[in-house]
Amino acid sequence: MNFLPFALPETGDDEANEAADTIRSGWLTTGPKTARFEKAFAEFVGAPHALAVNSATAGLHLALEAVGVTAGDVVITSPYTFTASAEVIRYLGADPLLVDIDPDTFNIDPSSIEAKLDRLGKHRDRVKAIMPVHFGGQACDMQSIKQIADANGLKIVEDAAHALPCTHDKSMIGTIGDATAFSFYVTKTLATGEGGMVTTDSPEIAERIKVMRLHGINRDIWDRYTSDKPKWYYEVVEPGYKYNMSDIMAAIGIHQLKKVLQFRDRREAIAREYDRAFESLPLRTPAVARPDDTHAWHLYEIQLELEKINISRDTFIEKMAEKGIGTSVHFIPLHLHPYWKNRYGYRPDDFPHALDCFQRAVSLPIYSKMSDSDVERVIDAVRCILIGHGHTRTYTDKKQRLPNHLSAAG
Repeated sequence: MNFLPFALPETGDDEANEAADTIRSGWLTTGPKTARFEKAFAEFVGAPHALAVNSATAGLHLALEAVGVTAGDVVITSPYTFTASAEVIRYLGADPLLVDIDPDTFNIDPSSIEAKLDRLGKHRDRVKAIMPVHFGGQACDMQSIKQIADANGLKIVEDAAHALPCTHDKSMIGTIGDATAFSFYVTKTLATGEGGMVTTDSPEIAERIKVMRLHGINRDIWDRYTSDKPKWYYEVVEPGYKYNMSDIMAAIGIHQLKKVLQFRDRREAIAREYDRAFESLPLRTPAVARPDDTHAWHLYEIQLELEKINISRDTFIEKMAEKGIGTSVHFIPLHLHPYWKNRYGYRPDDFPHALDCFQRAVSLPIYSKMSDSDVERVIDAVRCILIGHGHTRTYTDKKQRLPNHLSAAG
């Protein structure tokens, strides 16, 4: 039987034809397709400004710089994230200040933010921003985070790499914080291979990002090379970066965006089937804090109840691979990595919720290209392994079939 990978993008003729049109046009770098993609993305999210970049990492870096984070400052963020969330803070000479997560949602815990601010004393003035990370596609508690930020004069830069499309209290992620960075990496719901987008309602932040994403130049490439009048002159106003998106990536993104709600709905249908099939097994399925919010379902991370089984998390992953199923772990907490641990003197138990979640975590395949039989394969593999390795055999081994509504969603 073929190996079922952890993630695959869903692309088709629309994306291929648009990319081919771009190649035939002779304009491959940032140009008309990028502008078209930015406009469509801004309209979809409901943000006044959307700026395409070559990665979410670049977007976070630009956003932090644009809101005024500089050397010596502090940015509060989560330890339960990919290293990019914190490394961009270091790019600016600032320091990440990690606070623990909510053990149910794996998102940053607002009460931990408040407690950390209270303990900072005279150093509190160094804190300039909060970076919430919307883990797995579920929005953080942005109401509470915004209240904390407003009360302390802090900016909010959201890491929404997992969070398209996603809402909090009827507001789309991308319209709440001062700036929000999205990822279009190959595993994401909207995939252009690489790439990202920054949204903001601030014209000043938007203009700063627009200049800094391309070497600090005050004119776009498209303007300088396509005008019918001589407009070769430009000025470098800051030492910027090379973070622009190419038109080839934008060409793919234009059509991925048109399908993103369809892709999300399929992911949710798979998540619901996993929930139903795993109900009696020794694991915890992802908690949904606010059912009325839109969850992007970028990840479906189970938490193994290790006290009830006689295998480790790592052995479970190995056995899934033996059955031809790809899995992953999201994430190894930042404070366990050598760089962050050594620089800031972290100990494993400094963030107990993040540590415990990591030790139990397994991310299962969940992507729109999965067929009904693919979903069944994952369910069967999980059930077979856990039933075979439970301390007690109280879990039903009845074959689970996909309901009609899931088949229709595929």
